[in-house]
Amino acid sequence: MPAAKAANKPAKPKLSLAVQYAVASKAVPTRAELRRWAQAALKQDIQATLRIVGEAEGRQLNHDFRGKDYATNVLTFVYGEDPETGVLTGDIVLCAPVVAREAKAQKKPLAAHYAHLVVHGFLHLQGFDHEIDAEATVMEALEGFIIQLLGYPDPYNERRQ
Repeated sequence: MPAAKAANKPAKPKLSLAVQYAVASKAVPTRAELRRWAQAALKQDIQATLRIVGEAEGRQLNHDFRGKDYATNVLTFVYGEDPETGVLTGDIVLCAPVVAREAKAQKKPLAAHYAHLVVHGFLHLQGFDHEIDAEATVMEALEGFIIQLLGYPDPYNERRQ
């Protein structure tokens, strides 16, 4: 590629990702899979920890930070941008037993559901939300687009038909 064209190409957002496994399971995604899914959702530079937890830790975190007494599939904790670097920082927590139950109930491959929830969490980290219908429409459309780029079916396809 000529130097002039390379200079005009926007830089790919950078991801600094730490992965923590708090559960022992062969069914959880590899670090490489998690990184690929997270990278697909990046709109800006991010430094994050992605932690895969069991039911008890998932429930405790959801209780402590959201006041909900059950384990949920994904939690996103946004710490903001580093004032010196502008890099967005945060944590994303996936609850392995909840993700597995949901994938089975929705009759979808476990990897597809994990990919969706990683993308979902990283979009939340970057300010996307789904509390009101207009925001949900935008976020779900973006999630569906990214998930399809990753080679999985749009998780919201049935709802949009």
